[in-house]
Amino acid sequence: MAHRALVVGSTGIIGQALTNRLLAEGWVVHGLARTPRQDGGSLPVAADLLNVEALRTALAEVRPTHVFFCTWTRRATERENCIANAAMVRNVFDALPAPTDIVHAALVTGLKHYLGPFEAYAKGAAPETPFRESMPRLDVENFYYTQEDELYQAAEKHGFTWSVHRPHTVIGYAIGNVMNMASTLAVYATLCREIGRPFVFPGSAVQWHGLTDVTDARQLSAHLLWAATSAAGQNEAFNVVNGDVFRWKWLWPQIAAWFGIEAAPMPTETTPLEPRMAGEAATWAEISARYTLREPDLARLASAWHTDADLGRPVECVTDMTKSRLAGFTRYQATPASFFDVFERLRAERFIP
Repeated sequence: MAHRALVVGSTGIIGQALTNRLLAEGWVVHGLARTPRQDGGSLPVAADLLNVEALRTALAEVRPTHVFFCTWTRRATERENCIANAAMVRNVFDALPAPTDIVHAALVTGLKHYLGPFEAYAKGAAPETPFRESMPRLDVENFYYTQEDELYQAAEKHGFTWSVHRPHTVIGYAIGNVMNMASTLAVYATLCREIGRPFVFPGSAVQWHGLTDVTDARQLSAHLLWAATSAAGQNEAFNVVNGDVFRWKWLWPQIAAWFGIEAAPMPTETTPLEPRMAGEAATWAEISARYTLREPDLARLASAWHTDADLGRPVECVTDMTKSRLAGFTRYQATPASFFDVFERLRAERFIP
């Protein structure tokens, strides 16, 4: 059977990595986004996921065997997040002309499943680590839960299998993404080097000293492909991280060295990145002009708010992958290379000097 994928959110960090992986495996890939890419081998589908009629028109000729949800929308409150993100999942299945052709659908969520939504992020009693898939849902509103419920209902209605994938911070390449730690740190390090500022870790002492992990977008795309084509991956939720653990106090000097600068000592108080980068738009535009870079708009490369949310956590974040390992997914990814490979590509494609 020929594999035909619909990648929902095809222009993001996850969507781009997954599309590239599926194309390399010989899949036919339809890439759905508001403004889909017109290159790279995927078939572009332009639509707003919250406009079901327009979505139905855009998907009129699309009959996927596999659907991958790699996107979400942010609203002012978690109640609004729940309404909008549930609707996005539901609308795709309602709009597809032949949902019974679907063999498998996968949903990417994340560790907010265990930590809680942004407005209640890592507050209250600290969750016990490592995070395991057997942990119960938190007793709070969480749009990840409403997305899961929509997926389960559609699977039961149309007769396909499903998988849920819970990565930690996703490290990968994408321009214009609203949650991109790798490009944010690349811009921050470049600013520090070019204007002579200290390269200060912007997170909490817990994150600096404690163990943590991240998820390479290539690791996640391999995990998605595995679950979509493996009997052991069906109708299960899985954590997915690189497989190694690290401390930021170990990795931060390595990132500094990559950019040819020194890592500053850990400050006594948390110094968030967002205020440190506020007002630097003109500085970045000047750096971009000086080095003839491709993107002078700082906001399209850096998402300081999201990096602050991850690095500022007051709790340890370590993720257990035993369930995936026992089910047959054994791929590993070295975390320093996750960052350095993105930096190399940003430099090669002239987004950083």
